[in-house]
Amino acid sequence: MAKGHRSQIKRERNANKDTRPSAKLSYARVSVQKACFVLDAIRGKDVQTALGILAYNPRYASTLIEKLLKSAIANAENNNGMDVSKLYIEECYAGSAPTMKRIRPRAQGRAYRILKRLSHITIVLNER
Repeated sequence: MAKGHRSQIKRERNANKDTRPSAKLSYARVSVQKACFVLDAIRGKDVQTALGILAYNPRYASTLIEKLLKSAIANAENNNGMDVSKLYIEECYAGSAPTMKRIRPRAQGRAYRILKRLSHITIVLNER
């Protein structure tokens, strides 16, 4: 159990808050493995290079991640007052979200389960 008054505990927790600009896409209709292929290609790159990579990547996840990256850039520019030309992707990762379970009818009255996987994708930027 934490010691101190409730307001003091909240103050301490908010003081340690991460101030880097970020954007998160929850419940994206793409599996973690497929999203990570695209995220690995842009991790550590500057923003303009990453947008170029995403524009010409044929995977479906690249369209979702491109939109998310543009949102993170807008957050950095408007909320944190950062210079867009100095931004780079410091962290980007995908975590698993709840899986949708569907049924596929098979022969002789059997039913096979289909797992439609979802993911939570996060991009964190920083200045060089």
